[in-house]
Amino acid sequence: MPRVKYILLDCDNTLCLSERLAFEACTDLTNEVLEKWGRPERYTVEQLLEDFVGHNFRGMLNGLQKKHNFTMKPEEVDAYVDRELGAVTAKLSEKCQPCPGVLEQLAALKEAGYPMSVVSTSAKPRVVASLKKVGIDHYFPDEHVYSAATSLNPPSSKPDPAIYNYACKQLGVKNEECVTVEDSKSGATAAMRAGIPLIGYVGVYGIEEGKEKMEEMAKLLTEQCNAKVIMYDWKEFPECLKKIEAL
Repeated sequence: MPRVKYILLDCDNTLCLSERLAFEACTDLTNEVLEKWGRPERYTVEQLLEDFVGHNFRGMLNGLQKKHNFTMKPEEVDAYVDRELGAVTAKLSEKCQPCPGVLEQLAALKEAGYPMSVVSTSAKPRVVASLKKVGIDHYFPDEHVYSAATSLNPPSSKPDPAIYNYACKQLGVKNEECVTVEDSKSGATAAMRAGIPLIGYVGVYGIEEGKEKMEEMAKLLTEQCNAKVIMYDWKEFPECLKKIEAL
């Protein structure tokens, strides 16, 4: 393909080390829901990450209802989504850190003239809180931060490709003219379904869970989500981009 017209970037655990912090904040709410609706199951942070990484809280609540056979009214879901957003945003504003190497690569991309946008499944206030805490919000003006939970009506969640389709339409580019970076199966599946060339970033798994999990995700993103390139460290991004543009 010729020079990429837009670089689309997931936020949680791709730009920012935010996923575990967010799941820490929402585990108590998840267990509160299960108790309130009479289910005996309870989750740890690790179990919740294993089952729902890459989903926003609305998608998580929908998944919990299906998995554990209970039903919440739409207004009840909305109320818990609002509570979760407040708790997570506060924690990210206090503790979020950048993924290693991302600051240098964003600066280089800006210098090289590549336009960039964030395309996240998470609620926009939470995404913006992460970007600000990490100090990269100046690369992403508000109108170029897209959220499946906030930008779409009705709200959605990856692996639904709707947020990618919406972002590309708003940016005035064709899906296939872009490249995106995703770390999770749900996000990568959304990119695949949207027809956007994918760089699978697995470095965060090595940081948080070890080499075995990192290699497992590299295999999954390649075989199940059609990742064109796997990136183990952000310093590899220039070469990954060259490979995409050479396809």
